[in-house]
Amino acid sequence: MSLIEKKMKPIKFSVLFLIFTFTNFAFSQYTEVINSNRPGVSQSAFAVGTNVIQFEVGPYIVKEEHSLLKYDVSGFGVDFAARYGLLFEELELNVQGTYQNDTKTLNSSSIPSETDRSNFKNLTVGAKYMVYDPYRNAAGEKPNLYSWKANRQFKWKSLIPAVAIYAGANFDTKDNSYTAPGIEGFSPKVAVISQNNFTGGWVFVINLIKDRIGTDYSDFQYILTLTHSFDPKWVVFGEAQGIESDFYADNLFRFGGAYLWSKNFQLDTALTFNTKDTPSVFGVNFGMSYRLDFHQDKEIDNGNSAKDELRRQERRIQKKKETDFDKDGNL
Repeated sequence: MSLIEKKMKPIKFSVLFLIFTFTNFAFSQYTEVINSNRPGVSQSAFAVGTNVIQFEVGPYIVKEEHSLLKYDVSGFGVDFAARYGLLFEELELNVQGTYQNDTKTLNSSSIPSETDRSNFKNLTVGAKYMVYDPYRNAAGEKPNLYSWKANRQFKWKSLIPAVAIYAGANFDTKDNSYTAPGIEGFSPKVAVISQNNFTGGWVFVINLIKDRIGTDYSDFQYILTLTHSFDPKWVVFGEAQGIESDFYADNLFRFGGAYLWSKNFQLDTALTFNTKDTPSVFGVNFGMSYRLDFHQDKEIDNGNSAKDELRRQERRIQKKKETDFDKDGNL
């Protein structure tokens, strides 16, 4: 695998401007900077890389009002995930969940009644595997080390997405206030994930999800996430999430951004809202992602690692400079 095949795999939210130019390329799933799914709720197609342990957490506040059922909800919660790259660069094991604590107030009578609630809205253990990577065998896909413009031009190949599949198991406790009646114990969850990495710092991710399969209230979800990196450390995103089931249906929208504090640490924030009043939803999220990086590049078939290729690139540039000097007597 060539150097460009490594580094042209940008991450969903921690995408640096440099990742989309010739100065910074990644090897296989692993990237030089943290690969976080935050601050949205979709999963990227790429894994974190072997021997990488990553934690993602996001406290939030939420406010809901239901005009027909005459109730409102106010409280706080936390989204969390732990991710680990195991055995293969394409494989990732993860635990994802949301825990919420709130107060539900019924206003249907002259005397409002309040109920305090707290539980996991979801808790899932699963695995993600990349089944297709358009950059893996991209013959001739080399960066132009002398033309910034050439590296920023649109490439038709970028219309072909990377594709991953996800399978997991939900665990729901009995009499959970946040789930449909009768749902408890384990239930399967599957997803198909696609990701397009366009020049200019744009990334487009699609998640198609079937959740709580086999229960009376299984739901289908789609998540569309568009990310733009406009600075070496800043990223903005917009996201649309559709949920369809007999228990709950909604269309949620998110906007926000992320800041890369260091190559292993990211901060982020986002707003969530919908456009209906049964119920209306408004949430504010602040989060962070941190990784423990024990990754080591595996050597490719010819015995050269990505770092070796980077050194060769640097030597070729230096050799060209020396050749130009010999011909002209100056640089």
